[in-house]
Amino acid sequence: MQSGEIHRSASPETDPDTTLADKSMSGSTHSKDSTKTLKPNSILQLGSIPMPPMPKFAPLSVPMPRRRQTASVLLWMVLVPLCVGLFLEMLLLSYITRTIALVYFLYVMQDKGQELGARRMDWLRSLSVWVWFADFFPVSFRKESDLDPSKNYIFGYHPHGVISIGAFTTFGTESRNIAQQLPGLNIRLLTLETNFKIPFWRDILLFLNVASADKKSINYILGGPKSKPGDSVMLVLGGAAESLEAFPNTNKIVLKGRLGFIKLALQHGATLVPTFAFGENDIWDQVPNPKGSYVRKFQTMFKDIASFSPVLFHGRGIFTYDYGIMPYRKPITVVTGVPIDCPKLDTVTEEDLKRVQKLYIAGVQSLYDKYKDELLPNRKEELIII
Repeated sequence: MQSGEIHRSASPETDPDTTLADKSMSGSTHSKDSTKTLKPNSILQLGSIPMPPMPKFAPLSVPMPRRRQTASVLLWMVLVPLCVGLFLEMLLLSYITRTIALVYFLYVMQDKGQELGARRMDWLRSLSVWVWFADFFPVSFRKESDLDPSKNYIFGYHPHGVISIGAFTTFGTESRNIAQQLPGLNIRLLTLETNFKIPFWRDILLFLNVASADKKSINYILGGPKSKPGDSVMLVLGGAAESLEAFPNTNKIVLKGRLGFIKLALQHGATLVPTFAFGENDIWDQVPNPKGSYVRKFQTMFKDIASFSPVLFHGRGIFTYDYGIMPYRKPITVVTGVPIDCPKLDTVTEEDLKRVQKLYIAGVQSLYDKYKDELLPNRKEELIII
């Protein structure tokens, strides 16, 4: 009587040509026919049923700083469901909490803080948890030149990536000391209006100095009654369409059809600053979604309805390096380029838009070309601007 065969791929510590043989239950003899030589990268098999390879588990002896970093990223990833869960729990818990939740809901419905420059709280932006978060990848910041605090700026961030981690870390917190790196500037990171409909999460964003990415919000920051020198915005220009192109070791950005931010810069006389995040696309994998596929059609349809795309991403786990939705520990370097001054125009023509757009695209390309060999050594292709 023979026992069932179990074939495993050779581990890095063993000879890949290791031979396994079936043994009889009573002795050490083995059949010649049951002997098989395993090849590297073979998958685990039980009989004739293929099974996925064994996950690579994180060691138990992880230093405390790395544990803190992982915990901070995990907290950030579950923050939205925690906020929603807390609100629902308040609705169900008791009459008192239900009343508080309903009053809060009415407040959210009439509050327009996201359109009025946010509600910056420096103590929240400076918490240690954001430093641990940035150190996980790690995220770093560089600047091509100092920026005059007497001007207003529109920063254009590329590429979008899956969730724009580099933009949030660098401009949504003080984890990389952006207030000291670019003194005199009050930069609001802009995000979709949809985020400000989520209870409690919206308030966290407002306190982190995050505002809405719509036109009304930008006009208020750059030219509203409380606008002053140094007030600036950070726009992730590629948006939902670009997030669908976020694959590791590639950089495809949606820019040629983006003219709205240039028009705003000319209307307010704001200076444009191309900003590139090297490595932003490398921290997650994404389910293949070539144009014409059912996956891409579904994502595009969803984007047209909800204004954001359901990116089907995956990465590592908390305790494994293979399976999960946690991001990989891949470095992200955010670099601000040479500023492009825009004159303030009462009437903006198509010729004005095209002229400034050409300068801006050249600025993005120059920034990429300067740092690509240093910061993207494993790239599969060069920058593609669509």
